[in-house]
This record gives sequence, C-alpha cells and structure tokens, in this order.
Amino acid sequence: MGYIIVLASPVFLGLILIEWLWGMRLAKLGKTGAQTYRLDDAISSISLGVISQISAIFTRVLRIVIYTLVFEQVALVRDDAWWSTWYGALLALVLYDFCYYWFHRASHEVAWFWAGHAVHHQSQHYNLSTALRQSSSGALTSWVFYLPMALLGVPPLIFGIVALVDLLYQFWVHTEHIGRLGWFDRWFCSPSNHRVHHAVNDPYVDRNYGGIWVVWDRLFGSFQEEDPKEVCVYGTRTALNSWDPLWANMQMYASMLHDSWHAKRWRDKLMVFVRHPGWRPADVAQRFPLKAFDIQQFPAFAPVQTPAVQWWGGAWFVVLLSCSSAVLWFMDGMVWGEAATCVLGVTAGLWGVNAMLQNRLSPTMCAFVQAAALATAANACGWSDVYVLAKPLALLVLMFAAWQASAGMNGRAWLMAALALSFSGDVLLMGEGLFVPGLVAFLLAHLSYIQLFRKDAPWLHSRRAVAMAISVAAVVFVGLDQNGLPSELRVPVAAYVLVIATMAAQAWGRAKQLGSSASLWVALGSSVFMLSDTLLALDKFVSPLPYAGLWVLASYYVAQGLIVRGVSKTFDDHKNGAKILN
Repeated sequence: MGYIIVLASPVFLGLILIEWLWGMRLAKLGKTGAQTYRLDDAISSISLGVISQISAIFTRVLRIVIYTLVFEQVALVRDDAWWSTWYGALLALVLYDFCYYWFHRASHEVAWFWAGHAVHHQSQHYNLSTALRQSSSGALTSWVFYLPMALLGVPPLIFGIVALVDLLYQFWVHTEHIGRLGWFDRWFCSPSNHRVHHAVNDPYVDRNYGGIWVVWDRLFGSFQEEDPKEVCVYGTRTALNSWDPLWANMQMYASMLHDSWHAKRWRDKLMVFVRHPGWRPADVAQRFPLKAFDIQQFPAFAPVQTPAVQWWGGAWFVVLLSCSSAVLWFMDGMVWGEAATCVLGVTAGLWGVNAMLQNRLSPTMCAFVQAAALATAANACGWSDVYVLAKPLALLVLMFAAWQASAGMNGRAWLMAALALSFSGDVLLMGEGLFVPGLVAFLLAHLSYIQLFRKDAPWLHSRRAVAMAISVAAVVFVGLDQNGLPSELRVPVAAYVLVIATMAAQAWGRAKQLGSSASLWVALGSSVFMLSDTLLALDKFVSPLPYAGLWVLASYYVAQGLIVRGVSKTFDDHKNGAKILN
C-alpha cells in the first residue's frame, strides 16, 4: 500500500495544482467564489492525509490481521479463483461500497465513530485537498463493518484492491468546479452529491453516504439532491478553528470525554459515546452551555500570514512531503522502532508548519521544531552523520529564536546563558569520555534558568512544589545510587539532581505567582527537563532503554521549547499590558 500511495501522490498533487490554477483563472475573470483554496487550509488538509497514511502503517495491521483471521477461520464459502474473475471482483467492489455506506452512516450517526470521521469534514473549504484530509484513528473502528465480506469468502487480496479502488474514486468528487451531471448524479457519488454530504446546511446534514454508488442512499432514505438555492456551507458545526493536526484528530474525543466525565448519571456517561453526535446530558449542557449553531453566524477561520511566512511554510511542507514519501517507500525494510520514530518525526514537523501558519510559532521556532525532530530521529535510528549536525543545529536555531523574542526583556542574559550552556552540554555529550563536563554544562544551564525564573517571582514561592520536586529528586537519586551509579559520581549527580529539582520548584512557584498560561508552559517545561535527565541517567547507569535516543532527546527538546516559548510569551504579555496602560 505504501508504494501505491507514493506513486499516486504526484497525480493527486498535480490535480490539486491544476484545480488551484483553474480557480485563480476564473477569479481573474471576475467569477465570485471561484478560488476554493487557501494555502494554510490546503496544507492543513494534506498534512492530516500524510499523518493518516504514515500512521496507518500500524493501524492498518489491525484491520488486515482481523479480516484475514476471520476469512481463514470462519468464511462460509471459499472460492478464491471465482473472486479473482472480473465479475467476482466487481461484486466484491459492490459489497465493499455497501459495507462502506453503513460505516460512513454510522460515522455520522454515532458519536464515537464521528469522532474519528469528523477530521475529514473540518475544512471550511471544498476542493481536492479536502479529499486527502483523513483521520488517523478511523482504521481502529472501521474494520468491523467489513467482516461480512470475510464471512462471504472475499479473499484479503481482493478486499484490499477493491478498498483502494473505492478510496481512489472518491478523490475527484471533492470539487466545486464540476456541476450537476444529469443521470450520473442519480446513480453515483458525484461532486454535486458529495458537496451536499460535506455541507452543514440543515437540509444537507447527514446525507449522501455512498462511496461510489448513491443507490444505497436512495434505498435507505439518506439521499438529498443539491439545491441551487441552498448554497453549501462547509465545515463542522462544532468548528475546529485550528490548523493543528493533532488537535484536529483529538477534538471530538476530547469533547466526549469532557461531557462523560462531568455527567452525573452513569448511563449518561456511556450514552455520550453512542448517541448521535452533539447529544449532551442535560446536567452537562446546563453547566457547560454551548452556543446554538447558526449558519448565518458561521465565521470563516482565516488567520492572516505575511508572504514570508507563507513561503517559509510552503518550503518546509514540501520538504516534509518528501520525507513522508521516503518513510512510506522504505517502511517495509524498517524495524518497528525506526518506523515509529520516523512517523513521530514527520508528524512533529507538520505540527510545526501548521502552528506557524496559525501564528502560534515564529518562523524561527518552526525551524527549531524541524531541526529537533531531525536530530531526535537521527539519534534513535542511528544516522550518526545526520545526528552530529542536527543536534547542535537545533539548539543554535532555538538560541536565535530566543534572541529575537527576548529583545528588551529583563533576564535576557540569563536566558541566553542557559541556552548557550545547554548547547555546550549537547556538544560535550556527543564526545567520548566527556559525560562529566557535559553534566557540568547542564548544571550551569539549570542554575541560569533558576536565576531567570527569579526575575519575576519570589524565591521558591510554592511549598507544595518544593516538597514534590525534592521528593521526586530523592526517589531518582536513590534509584540511581542503588542500581549502578559509580561512587565517584554520587556527589556531582546528587548536586545535579538537587539543582534541577530546585529549577522545577522555582518554575512552579513562579506559575503560582503569575497565574498565566505562559508561566505554566515554563513550569511544564522544567518538569519535562527533569524527566529527560532522569531517562538519560537511567539509560546510562541502570539499564539501557529501548530507543533511549527517542525518549531522551524528544523530552529534552519539548522542555527547552516550552521554556523559551513560555518565557517569551510572558514577556510579550507584560509588554503589551504596559502599552495598554500607557
């Protein structure tokens, strides 16, 4: 499947480019609404498609294994040769589309299934890039709807082929540039029929589920023609309002878990997951009211970026598309850990691009995310030449981002000192026999962070944070001491553990004092830093951790990024507050 996706990708992207150029041409000729693309929306949709495909390397196994197991053990009739004929394959395609209809319908009528499917509907634009916008969790639940085919004896190979045909067919119907097609619309899923399916207008909601044939919709009462007087409005009624691919996949699950947690009756806690999407227990709806959907007040999500940000995001996106293609192409030759690391690295990179297009990250911070993801993947996968370059580069980029964001900030010197010392520690820890000098560099970095955190908060302001940090530090040190820590390193490691615990305690006290989300990011970053150092020590002194490079470096970069972002945001908030007061 990975090879097919890679080979088909240029065709998909080429057609997307043609549709974009066609819309641009029509817009120049004065046709209203002809351009159906926004760069950020298209990147968001394709990013979700990429993440869905590379993560499906793992989730698809579940679907294939279960289907094959049922086919081999429970199939009522076995005649592989018959299903391999053209008429057998055609019947298999019809059966698949029939099963797909019911899966698709359940995905709109049952909240748990909708949580996975909603990703495909979140875009407020309707174009060929929307076709690629897919969930990463759908494969975990969709397999059950196709088991009747296994019972009927459809071989797994034929099942896989018709599933691919059904999926590829649906690409072309995601366009506004093809109008009604007469008799074709009455039998098949067409652009007109599928526009209805994606619309949030009252007459159109939960209609036209067929993948290839809309005959199923006509038979089971879910068909709706497109009305020229009722212009389609796209998206989901609970608007995503974000380009974040991780939040796009988690939005509806988070909403269900929230309502289930707060429901008083146990029955309601369960019904949240199995009732129609949007159903809420009465007590939850009263405590946490949501604004009723009004199509007349359905604002478009349209963050504004500078041309430089758009070019920067587009360039990184092209690089990440190439990386994802390489992952899919070489996946069969990778061990599980390497594959998972590459998937996480590409996902992190795409998250960074989309966060920048949403103005949540600066272009420099986006570059840091890319370098950090590359360094982490290189370390975990053993790409030593890449690792030697990417690891110091990541901190250099972060230092530049911090320098840009902290101009005029009280404590800027301490921030830059902490990062410079961290950079020195990174370089030293890559060398043979330089663990202790690297430890000293990071010890000084943590002391610099402590001084930075004291600039706008009292010393160790939260006793609870101090107690928690010291308790964790004590457990970590005793665990190391009892499981292989060399005696000559006891004193320096004890000092190191105490300093990083103090840093975490000061950060949490600062968060208590300031009470802002930015200060909470810093506190979380300090705690993650403590976790990263603990993992490093466990790997070095207790027992080698599987893929230690992944866990240690990933947590380290998350920690540094959270601290820099949080400190910079706190400074921006103070600066903007001072402007308002003045």
